[in-house]
Amino acid sequence: MGVEAKKIEAKKVEGKRMSSSLAAAGGNFGDQIKSWPERIKSFYGDVRTEMRKVNSPSRKEVQATTTVVIITVFLFAFYFWIVDLAISSSLDRLLHYFSRH
Repeated sequence: MGVEAKKIEAKKVEGKRMSSSLAAAGGNFGDQIKSWPERIKSFYGDVRTEMRKVNSPSRKEVQATTTVVIITVFLFAFYFWIVDLAISSSLDRLLHYFSRH
């Protein structure tokens, strides 16, 4: 079973679980309040299941992505400095031209 198929199956199961808890809650406010603890337990169970799937990046991955971010920041800073310089000098020339005429 592929990753996408597993995701689709998980969504189906989640949808069934949610619809059954809503059906158990009924339509009125009192039934919704009574089913609240069950829904909270279900929610925290889902959170725990998802948190088990979470993994932390290795030190090597963190260093690599940090290096990429720092290099990208400097490249963008250089680019915007050049653009700012070009716009600034163009405006200066334009203002000097109109101030003389």
